[in-house]
Amino acid sequence: MLKKIIYSLTVLSMIFLLVSCGALKKSQIAGVSDVEENKGLTEADKEALAWEKIWEKALAQGEGVKLSSDAKADVNDVLFDYDRYDIRQDARPALNAAASYLHKKREINIVIEGHSDERGTNEYNLALGEKRARATKNYLRSLGISPSRVDTVTYGEEKPLCSNSVESCWQRNRRSSIKLSDLD
Repeated sequence: MLKKIIYSLTVLSMIFLLVSCGALKKSQIAGVSDVEENKGLTEADKEALAWEKIWEKALAQGEGVKLSSDAKADVNDVLFDYDRYDIRQDARPALNAAASYLHKKREINIVIEGHSDERGTNEYNLALGEKRARATKNYLRSLGISPSRVDTVTYGEEKPLCSNSVESCWQRNRRSSIKLSDLD
């Protein structure tokens, strides 16, 4: 059962990586057909629909399974600019879809992990990671998600996704990660 969960999470992580790199359109991954796309929806509506379907698929993998604190499912990462913690415009559709899904699934709680790249002191990066996690939590709260359903933690530079000292790698590490939680 754990192998199935790990495999599913690996596949989902690869899909999110391809989406973030632009290799696949979000609508292709979410299964939104060209017919559905031509029903008069605006581009913003199409993107929101695609993100919501991605959320549904990602979180459906964990439904009916109690995840331990060290086996939380990655759902989405919010990327940040260098030395910043404000929510970027390109992250809003995914967070809006996350909020929409969390409104439907009120039994699901999340933890938001704040991360930074390797530049700066450990203390500074821990503080920046905390600000990024809180900014993500506050954005979800502004969309009506109860703060009691969201916990935050900061890792600073301690859990990088990429270890090369180049901008493209640093960008991937400047993030907040939304994960399933065991909050009760």
